[in-house]
Amino acid sequence: MLPLVTLPTPSLREPSRAVTREELLSPEMQSFCQALAPAMYNYHGIGLAAPQVDKNMRVCVIGKEADKSLIADLILVNPEIEILSRKKNLDSEGCLSVPNTFGKVKRATRIRVRAWNVAGQPIEFVAKNFLARVVQHELDHLNGLLFIDRANDIYEVTPEKK
Repeated sequence: MLPLVTLPTPSLREPSRAVTREELLSPEMQSFCQALAPAMYNYHGIGLAAPQVDKNMRVCVIGKEADKSLIADLILVNPEIEILSRKKNLDSEGCLSVPNTFGKVKRATRIRVRAWNVAGQPIEFVAKNFLARVVQHELDHLNGLLFIDRANDIYEVTPEKK
């Protein structure tokens, strides 16, 4: 299982490097990409970026539960977004790398996403609402930002004892 890193790990604040197509197609990188979704589910997330598992490269996974249109988890390599809506939505967010902390973050409600898939082929789609929020959250990780850098009304919760 890929190890989850949390604050104050310095690498969470560092921008990630782009992945070359040759690197992406290597057996090691293919194995890493295939390990992202199981790690995301193991840590109970809806998305997971490579910096959260101590790899500062521009790769993330979006869980299929982020939108009913997704039939499988989505691996995004070198993703970029274009904001399509002026409208922004303020909603609560949390993060696996900032445990037990939540805050309200304003995000665009509609974005265009351009990336490579795990096979190195270009993909492009429009994400709306919750899916757009999850993609923007994960892209922030790739840029060395955390939701707490954008959040208002940050609060902590005490984890339940099991």
